[in-house]
Amino acid sequence: MSKVVRQIGFDEGAYVAREKEDVVVGNEIIRHRLSSRVIHWSVGVSFFACLVTGLPVWTPVFGWMATLVGGLSVCRIVHPWFGLGFALASLAMAVQWWGDMKMTKEERGWVGPKLLEYLRDSANHDKIGKYNGGQKVYFYTSKLSALGLLVSGVVLWFPTSFPQWLRVFAILLHDVTFILFAVSLVFHIYLAAVAEPGTLNSMTRGTVSKAWARIHHPKWYRELMGLEK
Repeated sequence: MSKVVRQIGFDEGAYVAREKEDVVVGNEIIRHRLSSRVIHWSVGVSFFACLVTGLPVWTPVFGWMATLVGGLSVCRIVHPWFGLGFALASLAMAVQWWGDMKMTKEERGWVGPKLLEYLRDSANHDKIGKYNGGQKVYFYTSKLSALGLLVSGVVLWFPTSFPQWLRVFAILLHDVTFILFAVSLVFHIYLAAVAEPGTLNSMTRGTVSKAWARIHHPKWYRELMGLEK
């Protein structure tokens, strides 16, 4: 996505927030345009729908959730459709963010030991652009998770069309992928809502403060302010 290095007024900013991003508006920066936010929340809402309709089918422990949608039989019917919606929203997100998620040389070592540094928001700090290495790793792993859930879900949706060994493998893949994705999602929500105050605002109003950008994504901030050589 191209960077628009200019400052505009608040009146124009309300419109630009729907169409563009990486634009300075007074003391704020438009980080995510409207289409990005809609896609992001579509992924979140569709996954939550999958969660509510899938957990009662997975184990009786969550059977009480089935009453929220009309019963276990309804869960079995609508869960695959919600899963398909989640997969399509994830595909749209992959297309939307792909250009911004290319790993830089400094970010390619973020798997493993760098994870703890990511949680402390300190890894390669001065070189962090619009998205840091941890966010990019999460992007790729979440898209792989969506693919895994889709492929295994199709097998479970039409079980009689596949051999037994593939059905067993699909059950294992679906369960493991869901657990790993759900755990990573908890960390994602924690980082956005608690660890880095102001981050959630970028996915609601679409903006972050200049101070937030300078602290958490200094390279991106310098680029937007024309300070990056």
